Amino acid sequence: MRTINLINVCTDTSTLSWRKSSRSAANGNCVEVTQFPGRQVAVRDSKNPTGASMLLSARDWSVFIDGIKR
Repeated sequence: MRTINLINVCTDTSTLSWRKSSRSAANGNCVEVTQFPGRQVAVRDSKNPTGASMLLSARDWSVFIDGIKR
């Protein structure tokens, strides 16, 4: 299993366009993602859109998604 490395924790992502998975639960327990400059992906809790977000490299995001699919 590969470890995912967080690049940074962002707090000002208000200008980015966020999206939720079409498979998100109706109970509000979702994450939102957006493309970030430099081939990175920002991830945040949809219940706390003004809170901190995790920033992952594109490769680590792919590892994360592949792990979920398995």
